[in-house]
Amino acid sequence: MSDEQFRSTEIEALMQQLSPDDPGPPVGTIEGPPTDGSGDGAPPTDNDTPVGAQHPRKKGNVLTEWIIVIIVAISAALLVRAFVLQQFAVSGHSMDTTLHNADRVLVNKLSYRMHDPNRGDVVVLKTIEGAGERDLIKRVVALPGETVEYRACVLYIDGRELVEPYLDPEIVTSTTCGQDQAPLEVPDDTVYVMGDNRGGSKDSRDLGPIEYEDLIGRAFVVIWPMEDWTWL
Repeated sequence: MSDEQFRSTEIEALMQQLSPDDPGPPVGTIEGPPTDGSGDGAPPTDNDTPVGAQHPRKKGNVLTEWIIVIIVAISAALLVRAFVLQQFAVSGHSMDTTLHNADRVLVNKLSYRMHDPNRGDVVVLKTIEGAGERDLIKRVVALPGETVEYRACVLYIDGRELVEPYLDPEIVTSTTCGQDQAPLEVPDDTVYVMGDNRGGSKDSRDLGPIEYEDLIGRAFVVIWPMEDWTWL
């Protein structure tokens, strides 16, 4: 036996004498937590996921999210349509050439909740008995308290001729301007409306002044077709 082996044996015996019940870890090793036999030297946990792997998403949660998004979107669209904006299609030629048949306009339904109608506004009216059209679209030409008169193709407000640059002189001529209107004072909370095509419009000359509550809103832009796009 060499001296080196003898010294090693003596050291081991001395260590056993100092701690006979706890032989301790072998020289050159480090104590660690017990293993489950898998050989990785760490206790098993629920969070042991391979690097780069993703937890599977719960399909139920994704479906619920989409249902909520769809419900919110539909509700918002219905609220906007009911109280703020609505699209209308022009039917007929009573507003030529400001508006054409089949033009689509956006109507601001909040306008007359915030202020009274103004002269020159293009307005959409609720269905009125005897009008012959489902939704009328006309122009406000006279306001409450004013006296309106239409004579020989000229519109007078309180005895003064009203300048109307929106009329097409090729549409409204001395022979195609429609029936006259004898002087009439516009009652409170009503407006007097006419079509820009005076000879082809059924308006306040036939229906009388229109009550505020029959105004759906103010048309402010033509959105379709693209070639007709314009602010009103």
